[in-house]
Amino acid sequence: MQLKQVIIAYKAGDSFSHKAAEKCARYFEAQGCKILMGPSGANDNPYPVFLASATQAIDLAVVFGGDGTALAAARHLAPDGVPILAVNIGGHLGFLTEPAEMVQDLDHVWDRLTGDRYAVQQRMMLQARVAERDVDRLSDPSGLEDEGDLPYLALNEMCVKPASADRMISSFLELEIDGAVVDQYQGDGLLVATPTGSTCYTVAASGPIVHPGMAAMIVTPICPLSLSSRPIVLPPGSVVSIWPLQDRELATKLWMDGVLATSIWPGQRIDVWMAQKQARFILLQEDYSYYRTLRDKLNWAGARIHYNNNHRN
Repeated sequence: MQLKQVIIAYKAGDSFSHKAAEKCARYFEAQGCKILMGPSGANDNPYPVFLASATQAIDLAVVFGGDGTALAAARHLAPDGVPILAVNIGGHLGFLTEPAEMVQDLDHVWDRLTGDRYAVQQRMMLQARVAERDVDRLSDPSGLEDEGDLPYLALNEMCVKPASADRMISSFLELEIDGAVVDQYQGDGLLVATPTGSTCYTVAASGPIVHPGMAAMIVTPICPLSLSSRPIVLPPGSVVSIWPLQDRELATKLWMDGVLATSIWPGQRIDVWMAQKQARFILLQEDYSYYRTLRDKLNWAGARIHYNNNHRN
């Protein structure tokens, strides 16, 4: 990998990630690399300015923070194919990030990157649009992404649920898959997740954990008022449509990776499908294991009594 122009983003308001970003920026600049650096957070989005002001192709984005900071980078950089090195400094779980100790030796990191001694993990993303009632359902959504008018992109999940400042509101949603009505849900909302997002909001809503190497969509109702409502795992070519019903307070929203995307008005529906673009994450860990990540991050403790497996070599 040639490193001529690099984005360095850090978690807004976090001093540890800010110091790590400044240290990394100084080192990369000393190697002759042009740096675009800024904070990323709920009220800070540096990526549109970075992409608009770049004088040449961006070779890499180094992101210091947690999963939320990495998700924001993926949403904005995946369309341009920019690889992301996410480092867990100032974050919490860190499913998408490299451990902080992996970047302590910046000489080693630089040699690994410029010597192509790393792996690239590609992760499926979701695209969504708001459609009026008279807009035809999608039979082949892939061509729609070329129009440039689809701002709703998510790495973890698309979520349809209401929001109110003064009370908790139940949602009434109808689910269609490839034009066929599947079910109606009364509850807190509906999730459409990627395999990456299956270990986030989806697993908290009792959805399945799906390996990120798979291409699939996971539809999970949030606290449905029906014991028969269950998650559904769909093939990647599916188009999921969600209709809000009985929304008298006009409170239904579309959320992408936990960030408010747009309001949904009566008569509109949300179409969700697999995006053509994928997020690209740099892996520096030579012994990376997704299953060890699950064990460590989810604190899987096993049985109360631990037995040694003497049969394993």
